Amino acid sequence: MQWTYLIGLIIAISGLVVLDRKFRLAFFHNFKRTAMTLSFAVWLFIAWDIFGIRLGIFFHGNSAYSLPNRIIPEFPIEELFFLFLLTYVSLLIYRFVEKRQAS
Repeated sequence: MQWTYLIGLIIAISGLVVLDRKFRLAFFHNFKRTAMTLSFAVWLFIAWDIFGIRLGIFFHGNSAYSLPNRIIPEFPIEELFFLFLLTYVSLLIYRFVEKRQAS
């Protein structure tokens, strides 16, 4: 039961990869640029999360569906996957709209 959230995130990311491949939007359009963009955005969100944790705004909540392990207190491992999913889906939507407008 503890792996449920992480498995769900991995399934969602896998679905995004399939869409990316089919429409050649991000990694399958320009791998290096996409990797740099997503890395920057994920690191920005990690800093945002750490800042929020330090201020006492963000907390984990100890869900039964997530792993008990933390990278730092109140920062679960799954958060990295969520942040990647958040930025990846945003980039895919942006690129899809951009491609549609160009054609």
